[in-house]
Amino acid sequence: MPIVVDIDVMLARRKMSVGELAERIGITPANLAVLKNGRAKAVRFSTLEAVCAVLECQPGDVLRWEPAAAPGGAVGSADGVAPTDAR
Repeated sequence: MPIVVDIDVMLARRKMSVGELAERIGITPANLAVLKNGRAKAVRFSTLEAVCAVLECQPGDVLRWEPAAAPGGAVGSADGVAPTDAR
């Protein structure tokens, strides 16, 4: 998945456990684990806001985009169409 969740990095920087973060943002540890491990299909802005408030960070500190490697090592989209140059 090209969206990478770095909540574990911020947790380590803040010396906070997954359980403590889950309690403070009001979701179950299991649901936080789904998000943290990159298995979530979506995240509510209210959840992202709560994560950022508790961890005192920006959304870009916990979410980042990485291009997916296409078969054969090329970088592009899953449908085989290369991104266009928007210059």
